[in-house]
Amino acid sequence: MRSRFLIAALVASSLGAPAFARSAPPPVAPAQQPAPDRSSAYFHAGLAHLYEMMAIEQGRSDFATQAIENYKLALDADPNSSFLQTGLADLYFHLGRIREAVDAAQQQIKRNPADVDAHSLLGHIYLRSLGDGTTPQSAEMLKLSITEFETIVQLKPDDIENRLLLGQLYAMDHDSAKAEAQFKAVQSANPNAEEATLNLARLYNDQGDTKRAIAVLAAVPVTSRSAQLELLLGALYEQDHQNKLAAESYQLALDQDPSNLDTRRTLAHALFNDHQFDASLAQYIKLAAADPQDAQSVIRIADIQRHKGQFQDSLASLEKAKLLVRDPLDLNYIHYNEAIDDEALGHNDAAISVLNASLNDSAHSDGKYTDAEKGNRSAFLENLAELYRQMDRTDDAIAAYRQLIAMEGDYAERGWGGIVDAYRDAHQFPKATAAAAEAVKSLPTNTAVALNYYGQLADTGSADTALAQARALLGSHSGKDDRVIRLSLAQMEIRLKLWKQAAADLDAAEPLSLKPEDHEFLLFLRGSLAERQKRFDEAEPLFRQVLKQDPDSPATLNYLGYMLADHNLKLEEARSMLQQAVAAEPQNGAYLDSLGWAFYKLGQYALAEQYLLRAVARMHSDPTIHDHLGSIYEKEGKLSLAVIQWERSLADAKLSLPADVEPEDLARVQKSLDAAKARLAKSSPAR
Repeated sequence: MRSRFLIAALVASSLGAPAFARSAPPPVAPAQQPAPDRSSAYFHAGLAHLYEMMAIEQGRSDFATQAIENYKLALDADPNSSFLQTGLADLYFHLGRIREAVDAAQQQIKRNPADVDAHSLLGHIYLRSLGDGTTPQSAEMLKLSITEFETIVQLKPDDIENRLLLGQLYAMDHDSAKAEAQFKAVQSANPNAEEATLNLARLYNDQGDTKRAIAVLAAVPVTSRSAQLELLLGALYEQDHQNKLAAESYQLALDQDPSNLDTRRTLAHALFNDHQFDASLAQYIKLAAADPQDAQSVIRIADIQRHKGQFQDSLASLEKAKLLVRDPLDLNYIHYNEAIDDEALGHNDAAISVLNASLNDSAHSDGKYTDAEKGNRSAFLENLAELYRQMDRTDDAIAAYRQLIAMEGDYAERGWGGIVDAYRDAHQFPKATAAAAEAVKSLPTNTAVALNYYGQLADTGSADTALAQARALLGSHSGKDDRVIRLSLAQMEIRLKLWKQAAADLDAAEPLSLKPEDHEFLLFLRGSLAERQKRFDEAEPLFRQVLKQDPDSPATLNYLGYMLADHNLKLEEARSMLQQAVAAEPQNGAYLDSLGWAFYKLGQYALAEQYLLRAVARMHSDPTIHDHLGSIYEKEGKLSLAVIQWERSLADAKLSLPADVEPEDLARVQKSLDAAKARLAKSSPAR
């Protein structure tokens, strides 16, 4: 008897007569249809609800069957009950019997086209069936979902939640105008509806209009922004290269939820991207303290220490991280950066040992690797080859590059390019040309490899042939490589001082440069063309346009920073730019030389010498670096050392390609050398 009382109690508490009265259809004439037996309907509906709960809690199919049967008995007693019809359809849905759920919901809609609950259930069933959105069935389900929610919005125009969902469905269907209309309708009905604002921003961003998306979110008063809104705004600022503003938004999100480690991690990353290394370091230290097993935060601490030039501290942090990592990819990253730190400290043999050990440990006897493994090995091999090049171990460098070639695809292209560059570094130009020709035979359909060969020919005395053969490539492969060919021609022509031809090829590349990064590179080359012609007033704004689009471009920061410093212009700004470039690529010899030269121009000779010594260790055959180091030694009163550097500069210049040496620079270095020798002779005691 107790179970019977329990069922009665559940029926009374879960249903109640008023609810059924509200959802019942208008009464019909007794002559047409018998009156519903509501007491029987209540009883069976209660049983159905009880069995449904038991089926869900215990996972028993027999209870699910009982629930369905009792819904049907309830409907027999009250066949026109919208509540029962929708309840049965909903039960089918939750039991995963989708076809029956659809049939039940559609039958109810036929009986009552204005039944919002039935339309909502059917719409959600279609939503559940969307899958990944890439199949024809998914597209059909999306259209059906839209139809149902359009009906719901018509029936309940003030229902904000369904308008938002309809807007999201329109966005999924790439109907931006309709999606925007729904989100704006929600905003009009409720100006404080944050979900509408977030969806509108996402919609604009998906359309590629990041700035408009930012404007939508930034228009919300700071005091009214949730952490979710600040996080999205920060992500959009990052996407738009506004790292400082991104960090500010993430900080505001963190202020609302200081215990959220994911938000703190996002803030730390944004601060790092904005080169606020001390602030970023403070956040990562807090993250590591909050979770002592957080290997990623310790790795990031090492990255910051490396960017700050604290290489010994970075090595110590990497040692800590080794004890925490579980993912082989993370361990590879640690080994890679250990090698960078060792190299920066002048421990090249240690760096080579780390790289070779990692390569050997991850080697497969069959030479077959996954894409991820190839990516890792390529980074190790290229770093190893670079170290060998710095140590004049050209043959070892080429052996490393040949391992890269063996991985085929883009790796082969990079391997051949590395071999050519290694021979060029060693001033073995005939071998460089032969390697470039071999690369063309190995990869006969690769346009980049062919252009590298023509560039080598142009540099070594066959300019007319090289330019003609490169230009003959235009229009091949349906013209898909024409932009790359035009830019390569322009770079060859700049080195050959063919200014008009270079400008013409850059102009021809303009309409082919469709992506933002394509346009940035085109601007960079235009700046280079102007600078090489000594039209510095034209070059500077071109480089600044590049930095406006990508403030973190190391190559542009280096080029503009060096140009300004070399001409004693805006020296503090030049130093800052060059420090940013070196922070991005601490081992880049050209960037180290530029920063050292900026410090020289600022009269900070000790710092200048520090960076120039690091530069010459990486590019010891570069005449310009030796010239700069000689100038620093002269200012420091170390004339004997200055003479050695200037002599080395002239010797390396004689071995260099003509395009890499300016006659006026040679004359200036010779003059400095002669003057230094004369001063040394005067200061030496007579024999």
